[in-house]
Amino acid sequence: MVEKRETSINGQTITYTVKRSLRARHVRLEVGRQTGLTVVVPHSYKIGQLPGLLESRERWISSSLARCSNFQSPYAEEKLGSGDTIPYLGRDLKLVKRENHSEVDSVTLEGDTLAVSHGLFKNGILELALEQWYRAEAARLINERVDRLSSQMGIHCKRIVIRGQKTRWGSCSHKKNLSFNWKLIMAPEPVIDYVVIHELAHLKEMNHSKRFWELVAQHCHRWREYKKWLRQHEANLTAKLCP
Repeated sequence: MVEKRETSINGQTITYTVKRSLRARHVRLEVGRQTGLTVVVPHSYKIGQLPGLLESRERWISSSLARCSNFQSPYAEEKLGSGDTIPYLGRDLKLVKRENHSEVDSVTLEGDTLAVSHGLFKNGILELALEQWYRAEAARLINERVDRLSSQMGIHCKRIVIRGQKTRWGSCSHKKNLSFNWKLIMAPEPVIDYVVIHELAHLKEMNHSKRFWELVAQHCHRWREYKKWLRQHEANLTAKLCP
């Protein structure tokens, strides 16, 4: 079921979409350029609880809408700049503006610092450059993890794709192709390994049966902890850069 509702964010009325999902176990907030705010709720969720939930997440919602649209927000000025931090493998990287002496702008990891050419610190350009860097890092790391973990598990996949899924961290197709969300690169490495193991396990068990979770547990003893971490941090990670 899908329905439109209204709420007040910092004194402004906005329309948002409520989607009931049979698969959802927890409420999930999503913000996109074309779709605005979407609230995905479990099928049995009591809609009367939504106003209180949205009020508690008002700052996040306002900031996210400001990044993705022309929605006016008191936090709209909170654009990324030199000295700000962004998440990477579970830690914070400090953005540092660097003079660029070549004709090619660059984003370079230097320890806990991300050196960014000064020319990229322009309206709309920095976020795009950071997303491209994130995607490249995700492709590099996830391909390495799949190679190592698939060998350990005795499982082979055909193709690995890095995508920008709105609601999934990873997926497995019947053609033995794996897809991963590039925003995983913001999570700690053990969490990334859990997602890779989860999708590799689907190559043997295309379900979430007891046998599937037993296979996951064989190669990731703390999978419940990592699954919980993703659920708790999902909104923050997906809001860092608007899809």
